[in-house]
Amino acid sequence: MLQWSVTFFVIAIVAALLGFTGIASSAVEIAKFLFFVFLILSVLILFLAKKRAA
Repeated sequence: MLQWSVTFFVIAIVAALLGFTGIASSAVEIAKFLFFVFLILSVLILFLAKKRAA
């Protein structure tokens, strides 16, 4: 999922450089959403793994 975030971030940068601001802002929003989902899932899995090991 982090790989998808990076992919959409790169698409946003390329679109911004080419002047496609609508596409760039959409790609940034998707990248931010996927990054936060990845972050929440990572913390949740880390927490559950520590709980299970104890």
